[in-house]
Amino acid sequence: MPENDVKLTKLAKCAGCGAKVGAGVLAQLLDGIQVHRDPNLLVGFDKSDDASVYKVSDDLALVQTVDFFPPIADDPYLFGQIAATNALSDVYAMGGEPKLCLNIMAVPESMPKEAVHQLLRGGYDKVYEAGALITGGHSILDDEPKYGLAVTGFVHPDRVLTNSGARPGDVLLLTKPIGIGVLTTAQKAEMLSVEGRALAEELMTTLNKSARDAMVKYRVHACTDVTGFGLLGHSYEMAQGSDVELELEVDAIDLIPEALEFANMGLLPAGMYRNRAFAEAGVDAGETALCRQDLLYDPQTAGGLLMAVDPADAEALYRELQGCVPSAQRIGVVKAYRGGKRIFLR
Repeated sequence: MPENDVKLTKLAKCAGCGAKVGAGVLAQLLDGIQVHRDPNLLVGFDKSDDASVYKVSDDLALVQTVDFFPPIADDPYLFGQIAATNALSDVYAMGGEPKLCLNIMAVPESMPKEAVHQLLRGGYDKVYEAGALITGGHSILDDEPKYGLAVTGFVHPDRVLTNSGARPGDVLLLTKPIGIGVLTTAQKAEMLSVEGRALAEELMTTLNKSARDAMVKYRVHACTDVTGFGLLGHSYEMAQGSDVELELEVDAIDLIPEALEFANMGLLPAGMYRNRAFAEAGVDAGETALCRQDLLYDPQTAGGLLMAVDPADAEALYRELQGCVPSAQRIGVVKAYRGGKRIFLR
């Protein structure tokens, strides 16, 4: 096979964030592990948040995260871009700025050197676009290729955003459309249209930098990026962590039309079922059609930011996002928790 014809997705059992361990299983795996206390650890793994945050001084805190996955695209350069975009997103979700990155890579011994080079170049280009640096990393041989980054970013200790600060009355804003997991599943089955493939690739390589830069100007009480656990999985974590309810307006959520068609056909990634198993008990789906529910559980790779915004700032932030993100959406509100379900689809 020519070097430029390597089919990376054929070497992987699952694609992108669809390979992520389910949130429910992850909670069980972490259960009982002792959390050591440190007054400077502002956010740790016990909070189910996007990254850890450690206070270094009164003016500086470090944001740290790691993310990697199997190929979600056949083109090595594109795969590198997507994996880097996804890893950087966790820092943006905390309100931080990425600064230093380390490569994490596993490659088959038979993988052409030029393909490995292109993969790394894709990662480098996205990191540099973010204004950060790659300073090293670690690689191993593996039958299945994997790539990602460990990322360190900076944030002011008083301006850290978590997924557990949403308040009743907040407005929920979202910055990318939903359905990427279904599109990439269709692409792997060679059923996706040329337009659908182009859209998925554009979304997965769009940094959340512009969304973050707009967000930090306003009173945002909570934020998370919508990735492997899907919109409902990440919303459920926000609702639990903030001890609130979320009311989502399904018609206001930008569901990718082609993804909705595939969902209606039953073409769905395995991660969707894991996400449903995790969050479904906390969701009142109302009259929402099953195919739309499926998209709301769909694992996103390099998805958008979900923000809980002070109602006084919501309209201004929404207007600003309309000019700088793929799809600015006003999708719901935060309400006081009344017991029982956490998320209500309207």
